[in-house]
Amino acid sequence: MVSPMECGGKRSATPLWLAEIRNSRDNRAPNSGPGSHDSRLGKCGDPGDESAVTMDYRAAIDWLFSTQMFGIKLGLENPRRLLKEYLAYPAHGTRVIHVAGTNGKGSTCAMSDCIARACGWRCGLFTSPHLIDYRERIKVAGVEIPEDACAAMLTELHDLCGRLEFQPTFFEITLALAMRWFRERECELIVLETGMGGRLDATTAVPADICVITPIGLDHMQWLGDTLETIAAEKAGIMVPGKPVVSAPQEDSVRCVLEREANERRAPLEYVTEPLSGYGLALAGEHQRWNAALAVAALHLAGLPLNTDSVRHGLAHVNWPGRFERVRPDVVLDGAHNPHSATALVESWNAAFPNSKAAFVFSAVAAKDITGMLEILSLIAARFFFCPVDTPRAVPAGELASFLPPDAPPFETFDTFQAAFAAAQGHGSPVLIAGSLFLVGEARAFLTGTDFQSSAQ
Repeated sequence: MVSPMECGGKRSATPLWLAEIRNSRDNRAPNSGPGSHDSRLGKCGDPGDESAVTMDYRAAIDWLFSTQMFGIKLGLENPRRLLKEYLAYPAHGTRVIHVAGTNGKGSTCAMSDCIARACGWRCGLFTSPHLIDYRERIKVAGVEIPEDACAAMLTELHDLCGRLEFQPTFFEITLALAMRWFRERECELIVLETGMGGRLDATTAVPADICVITPIGLDHMQWLGDTLETIAAEKAGIMVPGKPVVSAPQEDSVRCVLEREANERRAPLEYVTEPLSGYGLALAGEHQRWNAALAVAALHLAGLPLNTDSVRHGLAHVNWPGRFERVRPDVVLDGAHNPHSATALVESWNAAFPNSKAAFVFSAVAAKDITGMLEILSLIAARFFFCPVDTPRAVPAGELASFLPPDAPPFETFDTFQAAFAAAQGHGSPVLIAGSLFLVGEARAFLTGTDFQSSAQ
């Protein structure tokens, strides 16, 4: 068996977790059920090696997460090569909706997926990051990829990576896994959320039929640039020559960039001009009506047979945890992690708790505009309870207080989320947990009694 590669192509020693993989294979017939995977297409489309050993799910995930050490590598050459070698490009006739932007990407993707399924279409959904379980990132017909199929395909990808002259990243491998699963499950529509940016994001290696731009703001500035215009240019990089683009309302400077990029590609560009009204939404917050309008516009451009019933059913049943989610009557989780999303969170909080400020459990990761977030979030905080988040990029709890504005509410610091949450519960105010999706995932796992898979990406 080929072992994982180190930087520069040097082969590393076999790790302990790989030495402990199971000695028996899953002997079920290919495509025997919803969770099956046809290993006969395993290596570059050739018949599978029946003597190979499939990693169990835990070993496969351990290997995959070990590739996070290679960091983030923006660029399309490597993901294109990986998709090609793994036969992971969409099948002919499969339609692809690609979503980029700063805020609302995940919600827009989730709504698009749910409405498409209400239309009777088999839809593949790719999003990131996960909140609790890695398999949340890859869904077909609303169902996460099964553990056995995930393990079998990651085993194939592990072997393929060992034969390549470059080391694919965690995100590139995850994308290849998702796209191959969508192909095997014969998806009619694929909805892809960009990981970061757009122009050089791995998802842009997948040819899109419809491109969607959600509201653009300042985020990931160390990667994408420090002005709205430069960030907009990166997001606009998902546009495909001749293919339609639909955008949320944008700042004037962003509109200029989008229109220039669309014109160069001869890509028809349109904007949603009003939020979707007249439908009940499972997701809280008025900003979600703008996301819903984007989702409906994208599906219309993709040619889905939309009608009032399918849109109503889809929007009423969409499940997208961690977005102003009331896990208990007095406990809210929200993934706000930049000033733009913090503003939407304040509006949602004031609508839901007009007479109460929050016992606010907050954490953040490095390179975020923590000062900008806390200035906005201080408006609804009775007291802050700072804690670290379980990721290498976490900002220590003791440092978070230095980002508070001068007139901020009082604060306390804690070593763990559990300690911060216990103190917040004792405050007497409704509890709000926000600042990072990594924090929301850890909190949701704790509150629901679920195993948490921490991730750096």
